[in-house]
Amino acid sequence: MADISLSRAVRWSALKRWDTAVGVLLVVVLLFSFGFVDGFGNALNLSFLIGNTLPIALIALPMTLLVVSGEIDLSVASTAGLSGAVMGALWNQGMTIETIIPICLLLGVVCGLVNGLLVTRLGLPSLAVTIGTLAAYRGIAQIVLGSDAVTDFPTQYLDFAAGRIGDTFIPYAFLPFLVLLAIAVVALHATPFGRSLFAIGASEEAARFAGIRVRRQKLILFTLTGLMASLTGVFWALHYASARYDNATGLELSVVAAVLLGGIDFDGGKGTLGGAIAGVFLLGALQNVMSLQDVSAQSQIVVTGVLLVLSVLGPRVVRQISTARAGRRAASTPTS
Repeated sequence: MADISLSRAVRWSALKRWDTAVGVLLVVVLLFSFGFVDGFGNALNLSFLIGNTLPIALIALPMTLLVVSGEIDLSVASTAGLSGAVMGALWNQGMTIETIIPICLLLGVVCGLVNGLLVTRLGLPSLAVTIGTLAAYRGIAQIVLGSDAVTDFPTQYLDFAAGRIGDTFIPYAFLPFLVLLAIAVVALHATPFGRSLFAIGASEEAARFAGIRVRRQKLILFTLTGLMASLTGVFWALHYASARYDNATGLELSVVAAVLLGGIDFDGGKGTLGGAIAGVFLLGALQNVMSLQDVSAQSQIVVTGVLLVLSVLGPRVVRQISTARAGRRAASTPTS
C-alpha cells in the first residue's frame, strides 16, 4: 500500500508541474485540431506548421539556457534579420552560398559576444542591453540591404529549407533540429555545465562562492544565442525564399512567450527544455489553427501577448498555491 501511495504521489507531483501541464495541453490542442479543424491533419499543413515553428524552436534552444541562468536576449529577431540581410547582400555581390553561410554564422557570434560583453563585463542588465541592440542590429540590417528583397538563392537550398521528406509531413530541416535539440537537452540536464546554469539562476552569488565562473558561462550563452539567431536568419531567408532587412520582425516575442509558456522561470533557476519545446509547438499549433480559421495577424499577436502574460503569471500562481498548501499541512501536523 505504501508503494502504491508513493507512486500516486509521484504521478500527482508530475501533473502539478507547469511544464507537464503544457505538454498535456499540447496533446489536447492537437487532438482537438485533428478532429474539428478542417485541413489541420493534411500532410502539407502539418509540414507548414512545423516549418513555420522551426525559427521559434531554433532560437528557443539557447534562449531556454539563457533564461534559466537569469538573463534574456531580446535582440534575437534583429540578429536573424541582420544575418538574412548580409546573406542577401553578399549573394548580390556574387559570393557562393557555401561561403556566405559561415560568414553569417560568424556575424551572429559577434552579435552575441557584443551582448554578452556588455552584460558580463560592464554589469549592464540584459533586458536593457538587448532592447538597445534589437534596434541597432535591425538598423544595420536596413543599411546593409535597404528595402531590397533577394529571392534567387540556389534551388537545392530552397528545397531543403522548405521541402519535406517524400509524401510525409516531416520537413527536411526538422531532422537537424532534432539533433540540436538532443544536444541542448543533454547539455542542460545531464552535464555540469547545465547544472551550473540552474545554480546561477537560483543565486548568482552562491554560484560564485561555489566556484562557478558566472561571467564566462553567461558569455558563452549569449554567444550561442547569437549563433543560433543567425542560423535562424539563414533558415528564414531560405525557407521563405526572401532575404529582407525586416525578416523575423517580432520573432523575439514568440520565442520568449513560448519559452515562458513552457515553464521556464523568468527569474531563472527553474524549468526544463522539454517544457520549453512543448510551449514552442503549442504556440505554433495555436497560430496554425488561427490561420486556418482566418484569424487576422493582428489578433494572433494579441493572443501571443496574452499567452506571454499567462506564462509569467501561471507558474507563479501554481507555486504560491503549492506553498500555501504545504504551509497549511505543516501547521496542521501535530508536534511531539
